Formats: sequence, C-alpha cells, structure tokens
Amino acid sequence: MQVTSLLSRESHSHPDPHHHHHVEGETCASCGAEHSHTQIRLKQTLVGVVFVVNAFVVDWAFPSGHTIAAASGFIGALILGFPILLTAIKDLRLGLLSINELVAIAVLAAFASGDYKTAGVVAFFMLMGEIIETRTAEGARASIESLIQLTPTKARRIQADGAEEEVPASELRVGDVIRIRPGDNVAADGVILKGQGSFNQATITGESLPADKRAGDDVFAGTQNLTGALEIKVSRAGTDTTLGRVRELILAAEKTRLPIMKIVDQYMGFYTPLVLVIGALVWAFTRDLDRVIAVLIVACPCAFILATPTAMVAALSAAARLGILIKNVADIELAAKINAFVFDKTGTLTTGQLAVSRLAPVDGVQPAELLQCAASAEKYSNHPTAKALATLAAEVGLKPAEPVDFQETAGRGVQAQVDGANVLVGRAQWLRDSGVGEDLLKSVDLNETEGYSLIFVARNGKLIGWIGLQDQTRSEAAESLLALKDSGVRRVAMVSGDRQPVATRVAAEIGCEEARGDCLPQNKVEFVRGMKAKGYKVAVVGDGVNDAPALAAGDIGIAMGAAGSEVAIHSATIALMNNDLKRLPFLIKLSRSTRGVINQNFMFGVFFIIAGLTLASFGYINPIVAAILHNAGSLIVIFNSARLVRKGEELEHYHPESPDRPAIQAGAGQLRAQAA
Repeated sequence: MQVTSLLSRESHSHPDPHHHHHVEGETCASCGAEHSHTQIRLKQTLVGVVFVVNAFVVDWAFPSGHTIAAASGFIGALILGFPILLTAIKDLRLGLLSINELVAIAVLAAFASGDYKTAGVVAFFMLMGEIIETRTAEGARASIESLIQLTPTKARRIQADGAEEEVPASELRVGDVIRIRPGDNVAADGVILKGQGSFNQATITGESLPADKRAGDDVFAGTQNLTGALEIKVSRAGTDTTLGRVRELILAAEKTRLPIMKIVDQYMGFYTPLVLVIGALVWAFTRDLDRVIAVLIVACPCAFILATPTAMVAALSAAARLGILIKNVADIELAAKINAFVFDKTGTLTTGQLAVSRLAPVDGVQPAELLQCAASAEKYSNHPTAKALATLAAEVGLKPAEPVDFQETAGRGVQAQVDGANVLVGRAQWLRDSGVGEDLLKSVDLNETEGYSLIFVARNGKLIGWIGLQDQTRSEAAESLLALKDSGVRRVAMVSGDRQPVATRVAAEIGCEEARGDCLPQNKVEFVRGMKAKGYKVAVVGDGVNDAPALAAGDIGIAMGAAGSEVAIHSATIALMNNDLKRLPFLIKLSRSTRGVINQNFMFGVFFIIAGLTLASFGYINPIVAAILHNAGSLIVIFNSARLVRKGEELEHYHPESPDRPAIQAGAGQLRAQAA
C-alpha cells in the first residue's frame, strides 16, 4: 500500500500523448529534461530518517537527554510527515478519502501522544513505498527511447551521380537508395538492389539463425548486416517501419493496463469516519480526553499501513539476492495468481547462440581433423558459424592453423589455404559451384527446416565431412517448465518468430505442450490477448525487441535480462539477470508466500484494532500504554514480514557471469579424447 501522490493522479488524468506535463520521477522523452522530483523526495526521506534514528540513539545512550531526543524526533517526523499530510489535505480538497488520510491520522495521533519517533517511522515506511513505485512507473517511455536507439541516426544515401552522402536517418524517404556495410544496422525497411549478405534479424523476427539475403529480398530497420556490402531501396522509413510498428504496439499494450485496486483501499472511506465517530462517542460518554487520545492511537492503522510495504521489501530483498529484478512491486502479489506462461524461444528457452551439434566426417577422416580444418579456414570470419567453430575448438583444446589467401563470399562460405591444402567451408550449393562434384547430401540425416544449419567442408576438391549447428536449448528449461506445472500453472506455451518445425522441435525437447512458430510481434500480442480473454492470468517471458509488445500485453512481463535487449527489459516489470529459468518457479512460490504474509498481517491488524479500541474505550489502557501497544503491533508485523527474506536460500545466489556457453553434443567426447 503506497501513499498515492497527487502528481501520480494528474499523470493519469491526461491521456493525450501531446499533453506536456512533468510527472514525478519521469524522464520526458520529448524535451529531454530529467525530472528530479523522486530524487528530491528520496533525499528528504534520508534526512528525516537520520533525525529519527538519532532520537532513538540519544534515548538509548543518554537517559537524561530526553529533550534532545524529543527535538530530534520531532524534526525528523516533521520532515517525513509533511509530504504525507500535504497529500492528505489535497485529497480532501478533491473529495477523496483513502489510505492517505489514515496515514495522516497515524502520524497526527503519534504527534498528539508526543511519540515523534513513531510518527517518523510510519512516515518513513510509507514514503519508501511511494518512492519505490514512482521510480519504476515509466518503463514504457524508456522502452521507446531504447527502440529509437536501435535504428542508426545516420544513413549513407546514394545520389543520382553515384556519389555517397551521409544524411540523418530521419531524412530518408521512400525510394531513396542507401548503402549498408558489414556491421551496420539498417536505417529503414527496404529491398536489396545489389549485393548479398547475412542479417541478424532476431530483434524483429526472433529467428535465431542469421538470414542470408540477396537482391530482391526485404530487410528491416534495426536489423544488423553481418557480412557483405549492399545497396537497399527504402520502402518504409521513420515510424512506418516494422520497428516503428513494434514501438506503437508497446504503447497500445501499455494503455490497456489497469491499476490494481487494493482491497483495503475500498474500505478506507468508511474507516476514517468510523474512527472519528468512535472517538466522539467516547468523549460524549466519558468526557475523558485520555481515553479519546488512546482510541486515536490504537486506531491508527499501522498494521494495515505496514502490512504490504514490509512484506514487499522483504520479498524484494529475497528476489534480488537470487538475481530477480522486480521493477513493479505490485507484480510480487500478482504473480501468485499467474496460471499461464507464454515463452519466447530464441534467447529465452534457448541460449540464442549458434553452437555445433554434429560433426559428421567421411570415412577415413577423424572428427578432430574435420573441426581443425573448418575452424582454421573460418578463423578470420565474423560469421556466427565461425564463432561456433572457434568455441568448440577452444573447448576441446584444438588450435586452428593460420589460413592463407582467405576469401569470404557473403552468405555462402569461405575459401583458404590451410597447411598447403585448398579448403572450402560453406553451403552445399556453393561447394558445387566451386567444383566439388560429389553427392554432398547423401549422408545428411538432419532436417534444416527444424532449425539446423549445415555447412560442408571440402579439402582439395574432396568432401571431408559436414557440420550441423543449431541454437541450443537451455539445460534447465525442461526442469523449470515441469516445476511450473507442479506449482499449479495450467497452461505453458511457446511462441516464436522462428519456423514452425523449429518451434515444434524445441518444444518437444523441453516438454512444452503448445508451440507456435512464424509469429511476428503482433501475432504474439494477439496470442497473449487470446489467453487473457479465456480467463488466464498470463506471464510473458522473452528477451528481444520482438517480444516487447507481448511483454507489455501480459499481466506480468519477465525479461531475460543478461542477454536480452534493453527494450525487453524496460517493457517488462521483472528481469532475470542471470538467465536462470529455475527462478520462475521460485518467483511463483515467493509471491504466494508474500500474499500469505500480507493476509496474516491484515488479520493481526484487525484483531489488534478491535481489541485496542475496546480496551481504550473502557479505560483499561491509557495513552502511554496505547503507544506501547501501537509500537508492539507494528513490530510484530515487521518481524512477520521479515521471514520472507530467507526465502530461496536453497537456491544458489546470483553472481554476475558471462552468457551461457553453448552445450556441445555429438562428437565432443571423441574430440576431447583426441585432444588429450
């Protein structure tokens, strides 16, 4: 339960995107000004808590220093309580009666009893709850900024006379011709006029393998050209590009989110008048001011006020210890209701890295010999295939030889002299075009449509074998999905921009019953909305730009943080910083435990207030005893919530590490044996 600031309400009352109003804690994308309201509030809170802590220290260390302690507590409580009281007054002017007024009553009652330290502690917890939420409320705007950064700001436009000029990408128009060099990000959607190359399209399609493209093929803004120089005719520019539409989907999904209404808040409008009526009745029947003050003190809903924030802080601590970054604290409670998970494939259920899965030498050639030859020829290539070969060679201790006369044909293969032999590594058709006349596909037992990439190796015109590569599934994926089902999740699905056979194969490997391939970003959003329409509470897990709209459309968005794009992380409210899928079942358990603790705190609060009001009304406790009981009740709630901090101790702690190394399948054992 947070103190809902007036500024937060104003931000929701202006749906017009062109309304230029500075919202607390927000970075304004349109003017570039960094708003420091939240930072100022944080500094104010820290200054106030220093005074309150000093009051406790002076009381403990110097029994005779009561005046100094009281003065310090008063200053601290005044600093911390002022924004709360100000918010309550503004609420009343707007005709609102909510939890803010109860917090203000708690602070004022503590002031009335002279217990400034208690007033400061209550105000501190509430302000911290507000700061946590306001600092994480602008994920949508941050995701837009990250999307803009994916598209280069400059482009090389070719003029009518063939000369090349560098222009801002925003000036590109349909029909312009631009040049894309190796390593460049594409500035606009277009069609290749000249050249060929390999493109990393994972940010748009989610497809793990690079796409080889040539004249006549489409390319998308924000994708990266890995090899080859190309000329592209612009077909869509600016916000009309595929990347621009992804951005619009994120905005549309964010607008569909509804604020979560806390159960207690629904009754706060009745509680405050009820307490005032009880106080008035006690005064009318007894004329005893001490009883009235005692009633106000014990009626301060500190157990309610602290029930959620303390549990949330403890849960956040437990999650952060295990590398789970929760940006929207409301999702800790919401995760307990999740009964469906939608996963992206590439980079989420798989590592997102190309790895060698099969070494198939011809008779008379050893696996190590095949790998040595291929890795040596590919040594100076930047293609993902070359990196996968180098990784496997390093794993088994093979050192590639120095290639001579290295030549690379973009999207087809490489040619080099290795130890005096002419070596070709590449696609089957390219080897045929280069004079290798054998039946290259005769011994192949892998289906490329299922996500395998095949390269063939020839030495001095003779085939010596082929190598299969694929995007590896994460080792913990199957176990994690099973644990989710055991925790009560009724539906687990995988949606991917990759081909349907690839999605089907990966789903079979990890035990996912439902898999859909060939999904563009809008298809993923439609799938998530369809599940929600059937009554499911949906968590979406992804890592790429193509996942960002679906992450925003789900009830909860979970980003694979270590390898994921900034857009996915900003669009999601939870990030797994170490890419460990086993954290997902833990998140569900933590959420349910947190909800249980909050309910316990609320039940205790109900009992405490009813008992306290009864005792105070009949004069069995005076204001001093009421203040002691008030603090005791708050401490019980705090200690009950603190039990959550130890959750997850059975899991290993999060330590930042390098991305997952691809697993090596067939042939790895033989290679290690030979290397030894």
